[in-house]
Amino acid sequence: MSGDFWSLLTPAEQEQFTRRSALRRWSRGEVLCREADRSDWVAMLRAGRVKASSHTAAGGEVVLAVRGPGALLGELSAVDRAPRSATLTALEPVTALVMALPEFEAYLQAHGRVAFLLMRLLTERLRDADRKRVEFGAQDSTGRVAARLVELAERFGRPDGDAIAIALPLSQDELAGWVGASREAVSKALGVLRAAGWIRTSRMSVTVLDLAALRARAGLSG
Repeated sequence: MSGDFWSLLTPAEQEQFTRRSALRRWSRGEVLCREADRSDWVAMLRAGRVKASSHTAAGGEVVLAVRGPGALLGELSAVDRAPRSATLTALEPVTALVMALPEFEAYLQAHGRVAFLLMRLLTERLRDADRKRVEFGAQDSTGRVAARLVELAERFGRPDGDAIAIALPLSQDELAGWVGASREAVSKALGVLRAAGWIRTSRMSVTVLDLAALRARAGLSG
């Protein structure tokens, strides 16, 4: 599923979702919702990327995920009506279809297949969280940076000759918060991967030159 929930819907299901929703836009850096909020909507991301993050007791930011076009946002609160579990921030200009929770519940009742897809989405995200917990214990910071670059390349990369280009709207501080390392450790890890000839970096972008090598360094199968 890889986060692209929208593409799994039939044209009729997409049309009904659109009809029950309102189109909203956010600028880069705007917050869609904050952790612990009790906002009452779900959103289907149609353009742009957002980061899901949480804050530690010491005030540090931990990036939990990056979501792109086709992703369903706010699904946990839609299921259990609990406060938001993360803050969603636009990494670039974002457009989304926003649906009120009562409308979303009615939509799921009318489309049982979509409810099953939602269950699959929640299961996939639980497995992803479990995998990242194992990764944090088994990999050094370079391995974790490699794993996140593999994820970004596979989900958001575009072919660039024999390479894969990733427009990366994340600062090194944000990338550090995603891999659970210091900014200095992330900078060093990127240097190691560059020296190996596996990536090339420039401002706000990374080009993956050897995806297989990155996957091996990250300890990923396949």
